[in-house]
Amino acid sequence: MATEANCPLLQTQAQACQSSLQLRDVLQDPARFERMALDAPHMLVDFSKNLVDDTALSGLLGLVERSGFAARRQEMLAGEVVNHTEQRPALHAVLRQRYVDKAGGDAAGQDAVCAGLHQMLALAQQLRASGQIQHVVHIGIGGSGLGPKLLLQALQPWCDGPQVRVVSNMDGHDLHQALQGLQPATTLFVVASKSWSTAETQRNLHSAQQWFAQQGGCNWPAHFVAITARTQAAYAAGFTQVLHMPEGIGGRFSVWSAVGLPVALAVGREVFEALLQGGAAMDAHFEQAPLQRNVPVWLGMLDVWYSSLMQVPARCVAPYHHGLRRLPAYLQQLEMESNGKCVREDGSPVHMPTTGMVWGEPGSNGQHAFFQWLHQGSQWVPVEFLAVRQPAHPFEEHHECLLANALAQAQALMQGAQAQPGQLPGHQDFPGNRPSTFILLDALTPQSLGALLAMYEHRVFVAGVLWGINSFDQWGVELGKTLATDLRQRMKDQNWAGLDASTAGLLSHCYQSA
Repeated sequence: MATEANCPLLQTQAQACQSSLQLRDVLQDPARFERMALDAPHMLVDFSKNLVDDTALSGLLGLVERSGFAARRQEMLAGEVVNHTEQRPALHAVLRQRYVDKAGGDAAGQDAVCAGLHQMLALAQQLRASGQIQHVVHIGIGGSGLGPKLLLQALQPWCDGPQVRVVSNMDGHDLHQALQGLQPATTLFVVASKSWSTAETQRNLHSAQQWFAQQGGCNWPAHFVAITARTQAAYAAGFTQVLHMPEGIGGRFSVWSAVGLPVALAVGREVFEALLQGGAAMDAHFEQAPLQRNVPVWLGMLDVWYSSLMQVPARCVAPYHHGLRRLPAYLQQLEMESNGKCVREDGSPVHMPTTGMVWGEPGSNGQHAFFQWLHQGSQWVPVEFLAVRQPAHPFEEHHECLLANALAQAQALMQGAQAQPGQLPGHQDFPGNRPSTFILLDALTPQSLGALLAMYEHRVFVAGVLWGINSFDQWGVELGKTLATDLRQRMKDQNWAGLDASTAGLLSHCYQSA
């Protein structure tokens, strides 16, 4: 792998930047911002507050060139097999490109990759026009839950259709609360599971069907839509409304596909197509922009820079927009499920840290929670700020204050401060030199949201190529599922034999008489 082959040189550069590069000094030069603030569709991304100098950037860009990235990128964008452990392509970008290129017309409906999306948008249009559905309960987990929830929050100004409630947790409280106040006759259930065997989704589906019958609902198949790659399994379960999602679209990339039905129901076809257009615009930037000005490439190589070469174990994401409040949770799955691996594509171990933990909260809430740690903690992590130039509300002073806070936090992390006369030395000293990236959207719109999410997807791919890992499988999720199936049977049999002492003791305690 290119990263490991170049470790001595890159690690020397990382150590030099970490020990001697002073951000407050280098940012006295206006040219640094001009060199390191990159334009991409609907946004400007400022990398100038990162702990990296021109020599290090040159080394990282050279790493990208030697990694085989260009060929791998072309393979993915052409729909070739890039997920070699499952022998699948990764079709999320192909889906966007083909649909947008064909302008959503009949030709898109004939394309095997786009067919499910085309059918989904037609169904959403039909249901919105009928006016019969007032509430939608969307049942999914992972990307098929996190994606719709994020998009529904971010696109709230465009939500003029049925009210959507997303249920993802197997905890019955989630479904119970979502069903409050609903009537079967005016409720549509959307069930998304690519494999049609996801335990949490199946459990919630069966309980939803029971509720529908108990509440006097008639003709349940007219009120349930299945979205899956295993369409025959859904038909066999009695569904008559079934939308297909391609095998080559993983759950964490699936909101662009038929899984976006609850979003399309809420915002309408035109808005959903604008989302796709924004994603396709970022795809074009990713494919065509030179490495020196390519935003996803910079983000991916800086992930390797911090995680592998400086061995910083995390990154904080602070979105200064209420509509993006679930973005950190969305990115946790996208990045940590994709690149949270210690094995290369060929099965051999990766001999350096891969992706770190992603965490965060929206600003300015986070300033009154964990920002103390960011500014004065004994450890540091890079921070990613997101803000918008133009808000979608009429409270101008609110937005000026919010934007000032976002910019000030990035500035304070960079420059730090020393206690002034009359202040408390130590307590009011701030070390500074703590890196951040600032993503400034023109506004949060369907197009810019699509571009933002596509940017993060491509970032994950870039880092995965540099680490030599497969970003599109998730075998680490499977072991817990297998063990849970065994424990569920043991609960029915009340049999703890052969279990470790802790698991057996906990199960025994759960089933003690009150």
